[in-house]
Amino acid sequence: MNEFSLKNKTAVVTGALGLLGRQHCRALSAAGASVVVADLELATCEEFAASLPAPALGLSLDVTRRESVVAARDTVLMTFDRIDILVNNAAINDMFENPQAAQEQSKFENYPLELWQKSVDVNLTGLFLCSQVFGFEMAKRQGGSIINIASTYGVVAPDQNLYRDRSGRQSFTKPPAYSATKGAVISFTRYLAAYWGHAGVRVNTLTPGGVENGQDAFFIEKYSKKTPLGRMARPDDYHGALVFLASDASSYMTGANLVVDGGWTIL
Repeated sequence: MNEFSLKNKTAVVTGALGLLGRQHCRALSAAGASVVVADLELATCEEFAASLPAPALGLSLDVTRRESVVAARDTVLMTFDRIDILVNNAAINDMFENPQAAQEQSKFENYPLELWQKSVDVNLTGLFLCSQVFGFEMAKRQGGSIINIASTYGVVAPDQNLYRDRSGRQSFTKPPAYSATKGAVISFTRYLAAYWGHAGVRVNTLTPGGVENGQDAFFIEKYSKKTPLGRMARPDDYHGALVFLASDASSYMTGANLVVDGGWTIL
């Protein structure tokens, strides 16, 4: 099982303070990696980094600004002297604070251009910049693993019926930007895998399914019925897949999309 060990490797996780971001950090750290907890809030990043079992570093990172990504790279190299793993996890999944506004703004016909652009900036441009800056360091060292986090909605279209309440009213429509950008993540993975294969940099996609996280009970029930395993994911259900992609256990795997969704996309 030594192939799954990440000892003496350094992993950078973007969007590290999110629900899955924290889980990615925990999984990599438990496997022995030195983890860079990268997100917008420095103090919270540092606090969370201190809770991990292996050496870790908290960094403030705005993935949409190249100067921020370059500064983060320099700090990582100064601290750990290497970058072996990049988890491009930072992403926007539209949330509407006002339920009345959500009902109208989330519709494709009304979806605001500024929300579309914000998702593109974070979900795509941020992934591009981090891959370019951190990935180039891996290419120079002739080895590394980039893991891009996508979504089932990058593979199949959203089932808008999930977002109907018990009375049948469409209280929310899954907006277009998330699906479009997550689909592009999968395509970009293939591009980068082909481009950097000669340099020993492997690039793969991890596509998670929906995670249970305090949603309405009716939503959880409907989602679970559409999933062959009969439930939504637990936050830690992706630990094994992430460590597999990060480690030498997947050394002959690149350009792939590892779908871990309880079977959601097979129906």
